[in-house]
Amino acid sequence: MEVVGSRVPLTKAGREHKACCPFHSEKTASFWVSPEKQFYHCFGCGAHGTALRFLMEYDHMSFPEAVEDLAGRLGLTVPHEGGGAAAADNQHAVLYELMGRVASFYADALSRDARATEYVRRRGLSTETIERFSLGYAPDAWNAVLSRFGAREADRHALATTGLIIERADKRGDRHYDRFRDRIMFPIRDSRGRVIAFGGRVLDRGEPKYLNSPETPLFHKGRELYGLYESRTSGAGLKRLMVVEGYMDAVRLHQAGITYAVATLGTATTAEHLKRIFRLVREVVFAFDGDRAGRAAAWRALQHALPEAREGREIRFLFLPEGEDPDSLVGAEGRAAFEQRLDGALPLSEYLVGELSTQMDIAHADGRARLAEAARPLVAQIPPGVYRELLIGRVAEVVRLPAARLEALWQDASGSTGSPVVATPTPTPARTVRSAGRGSLVRQAIARLVRFPAIAAAVTPAERRGLEGCTEPGADLLCALLDDLRERPLQISAQVIERWRDRPGGEHLGRLLEREAVLDDAGATAIELRAALEKLAGLSAEHRLRALEAESRVRPLSGEEMKEFQMLMSKRSVRDEKT
Repeated sequence: MEVVGSRVPLTKAGREHKACCPFHSEKTASFWVSPEKQFYHCFGCGAHGTALRFLMEYDHMSFPEAVEDLAGRLGLTVPHEGGGAAAADNQHAVLYELMGRVASFYADALSRDARATEYVRRRGLSTETIERFSLGYAPDAWNAVLSRFGAREADRHALATTGLIIERADKRGDRHYDRFRDRIMFPIRDSRGRVIAFGGRVLDRGEPKYLNSPETPLFHKGRELYGLYESRTSGAGLKRLMVVEGYMDAVRLHQAGITYAVATLGTATTAEHLKRIFRLVREVVFAFDGDRAGRAAAWRALQHALPEAREGREIRFLFLPEGEDPDSLVGAEGRAAFEQRLDGALPLSEYLVGELSTQMDIAHADGRARLAEAARPLVAQIPPGVYRELLIGRVAEVVRLPAARLEALWQDASGSTGSPVVATPTPTPARTVRSAGRGSLVRQAIARLVRFPAIAAAVTPAERRGLEGCTEPGADLLCALLDDLRERPLQISAQVIERWRDRPGGEHLGRLLEREAVLDDAGATAIELRAALEKLAGLSAEHRLRALEAESRVRPLSGEEMKEFQMLMSKRSVRDEKT
């Protein structure tokens, strides 16, 4: 509650606290914080989670940053399960330190080189912008970095590992040389502000125009976005991100006050980029040149964006006048005029339909049929929900069919409604066992484990074995959760929700806990958990017994099967006596 309360004005309401939701606009408070359950939930927009999730959503922190923030408040050392993250950071600490020193070397070289300084001034960059982005210059020499930082073999190995030097293929003379030479240097930072790679642009003519660091232990270009660290730390309140194609585009936009601009790193927008963006904001605008290459890049971005399109998110496409790029345009017309262009950015749905319409002659039935067939695999990538239904309706308008009829035809063509098959933790049987009107026994058991995770230790090995073969929906999740908590105990709900945040079924744990309002006593809850497990074990045993009975009618049971049958019959008798 302290984390949320320091950022949102909370009002006490009984055992909980409420406020207007910080994640969507509202006048009536629907945002509730439960100190006891240690999570928040908005009944308006559905935002919910723990203190870690709040820091990640509200302050746009990464998961490690949020953990470190909370630990720092308590004066604790950040724990890393299995030591993996800590070990990796320790292993790479030398590389991070080296990249920082090289960035400083490049920055100093820029200030000392008149030709490089004149170039960045001619491009309209201010001293403040140069310093904020730590821009630099790689001297026009084969070994400027090598001679400065590569005195020892271990140093040269580190330089090669980070992609700063290249080993000669012919091995003649000096075996290494600098990767970046006579280029303006753009340090690429990770979410913590550490330099992990560089992009270098030629000052005059030359190829390639941009040269990027290769993939290294620190840098994976399909995940990183240039300028994202600067956007998150701009203090402007990050609400949207605009993705552009060049480093200089992002830098000039920031200088103009458009501090939500980021750039891809010499690659097309990837699915990983989109996932990272939507962990930070709900709106993304792709800005592309209006030429043929720009439109091709936009179409690739759309295809990667489709699996991330859903209600509550906004994905738009801005096409600039041909011959212009964000760098030149914002320099010519300024921030206000440039941002006005965003009002005309095409929503994903309109761009998709419009682009397909330009490729077909939709004045005729043949063209409309081709458009419908071209749209089908694209719509199939969108998760089921309101947004996909609305997009189907938009396509239906263009092809002049009722939406329901179009969806039915797509279903006949693909064997589904156009949606990809989504794996679920367990198949749903015809009958789900429920108890006392509070949902299935499995659901009750999971809710109790999440509410009081320490009670997993009270479950005996025999009670756990009783779940083997259970076919109730969610039984796989229950078993995995129970095994995990017995092997690696936790004490509070927030820890469980965060540990399972990216695991199958984990997205349901927080919502399940929200619906349970009667779990107040750990001792009583442990008794209820064991009772639920006992009932589930009985159901599982009965299911197996009936299967063996059915099998015995068509063939003789084997010796092992007969022993199992007799054991199950004995257990049934014991259960009957208890009832």
